Amino acid sequence: MIPSTTLIVLAGALFALGAGVVFVPALATGWQGAALALATAAAADAWLAWRALRPTAVRATPISLALGVWHRIAVRVHNDARTARELELFDHHPQGCEVRGLPRAVRVEAHGWAEIEYELKALVRGELAFGAVEMRVRSPLRLWQRRLFAPAAATTRVYPNFAALSRYALLATDQRLSQIGVLQRPRRGEGLEFHQLREYREGDMQRQVDWKATARSGKLISREYQDERDQQILFLIDCGRRLAAHDDALSHFDHVLNAVLLLAYVSVRQGDAAGFLTMSGHTRFMAPRKSAATVTAMLSQLYDLQPTLVTSDYYAAAVELMTRLRKRALIVIVSNLRDEDEDTLAPALRLLGRRHLVLFASLREAILTRALKTRVDTHERALTYAATADYLRTRELAFRKLERAGTQCLDVEPADLPIALVNRYLDIKRARLL
Repeated sequence: MIPSTTLIVLAGALFALGAGVVFVPALATGWQGAALALATAAAADAWLAWRALRPTAVRATPISLALGVWHRIAVRVHNDARTARELELFDHHPQGCEVRGLPRAVRVEAHGWAEIEYELKALVRGELAFGAVEMRVRSPLRLWQRRLFAPAAATTRVYPNFAALSRYALLATDQRLSQIGVLQRPRRGEGLEFHQLREYREGDMQRQVDWKATARSGKLISREYQDERDQQILFLIDCGRRLAAHDDALSHFDHVLNAVLLLAYVSVRQGDAAGFLTMSGHTRFMAPRKSAATVTAMLSQLYDLQPTLVTSDYYAAAVELMTRLRKRALIVIVSNLRDEDEDTLAPALRLLGRRHLVLFASLREAILTRALKTRVDTHERALTYAATADYLRTRELAFRKLERAGTQCLDVEPADLPIALVNRYLDIKRARLL
C-alpha cells in the first residue's frame, strides 16, 4: 500500500496543526480529534482497498518486432468488482527499448474492461522478454494506492527491419529498379543464357533475330537472353568488435545484416542460391539454397547475432569455408578493413581466389567523410583534416592492391552498403565473371 498525494497533504496539514498546539494549547483537543479521524479514515480505506477484488491485465504481445520501428502494444484491464476502479498502469517492457505513452491512467467500470495502447521501439535485435503489468489501484477514499502486479511474462523476437526488402519486392522489375538506386546498365551483345523467343522490338540487334522462327510465323521473331542462373552466393560475415561501431541509430553490424539479407533476396530472385558463414566469435553456416524460404531461413539464424570482442581472423574463416563449399561461388566478405588485417586477409583472399570469385565489402566510417567536409579554421581541425586525408589515401592504396590481386572491392559508408552490394552483384552477373 502506497500513500496517495491526498493522504500526504492531509498528514502534512495535521503535522502543521500539531506544531501550532505548542504555541496555542487550546488547539490540542481539535488536533487530537483530527488525528483520530484521519487515522480511522486511512485505516478503513486501506482495509477496503485490500479486500477489493484485484483487477487483472492481459497484454497482446507481437510475435516479432522490426528493429527501430515503432509498434503498438495493447494491454487490456478487467475489473470483476461491483464498483468502478481507477488505476495507473505501467507495463514492464524489455530493456533495450524506447516507449511512448506510459504510464497511463485508466478507469475501468464495474464488471467491465478497458484497453490502453502504447508504442514501443526495439533498439537491439534478438529475443526480448516482457515482465509483469504493474497497476497502482486507487482506494475508495483516494488515500492509498495498492500496488499490484499482473503476471504477463512473454517473449518476442526482434528482427532486422525488412522495409528495404518489402520496398524492393514492389519495385523488383527491370523497368523500376532504378527507383531504389539499383542501376540497370545496357548489355553489350548477347553472350548470356537463352531465355525465350518473342516478337521483334525496335532496337533489337540483327543477330538477335531467329530466322527459322521468323520463317515459320511470318513475322520477325527475336531471341531474348537472361543473366546466367544457378550460381552460388555465399556471405562471409564478420562478427568482430569493429562491427560494433555506430554512425547512426544502427550499428555497423545491423547495416551488414540489412545488406546481406537484401542481396540474398535479390540473388534468389535472379535464380541463384544464397548462404552464409559467420566468423569472429560466432560460427554459423547455411549452405547456399535457392528456395523461396531462403531469406526467411537466413533471418531466423542471424536475427540474434551481436558483435563480439574477438579479433577477425580471415585466414581461419577462409580455410573453413574452403572445406564446406566445393562448387565455385561468389564469396562476399563483409567487414571493415584495418591496417592490422594484412597478416590474415591477403593469405585468405589468395586461398579463396583459387576456386571462387571474391568480393570484399568494407564499411567506411561516416565520420571520415564529415571530417573532410568540416571547415578548417583552427590548427586542431587542420591536423584532423590532414590525418583523415592521409588515412583515406592509405586505405585506398590498400584496396587497389587487393584489386590488382584479383579481388573485387567495395568501400562505402554503412547506409550505402545494401544498394552498393546489389549493384556490384548485378555488374558481376552481366560481366559473366562467375
